Amino acid sequence: MSDPNDSIIQFFTQDHRACDAEWGALEGVLDGGDVSASREGFAAFEASMERHFGWEEEVIFPALEAATGMAGMGPMAVMRAEHRQMRGLLAQMRGALEGGDTSEVLDQGDTLMMLIQQHNAKEEAMLYPMAEMRLAAEWPALRARLK
Repeated sequence: MSDPNDSIIQFFTQDHRACDAEWGALEGVLDGGDVSASREGFAAFEASMERHFGWEEEVIFPALEAATGMAGMGPMAVMRAEHRQMRGLLAQMRGALEGGDTSEVLDQGDTLMMLIQQHNAKEEAMLYPMAEMRLAAEWPALRARLK
């Protein structure tokens, strides 16, 4: 059986699923209303999201922009704008949680998850296959930068 991280598509799609699973676990904690545990879970979820955004924004997007000549425009610009939107929701959720309002975090989380699912679908259907096609030879070096 091959390593599930053998390709750009597999690596990033697997990380999408890992972030989704973290949200699912956090959602259960939030439902229970334990603010302290919710804060810990939220910090882990937010860190995973930021790690994923960073991998894309600092490694894959620049490499893809260099390979395609689409710097500052095209799909990578759209993905960066969506990352900013998701970061805004994460900040709102963090603020609600700092105030102890787990219900508000859940409500904002529903909106965030809708955005994430739409965003991930675009990346998985278009951006990652384009990256796979353009960056396959560079992937081992790029992947090493994601550690």
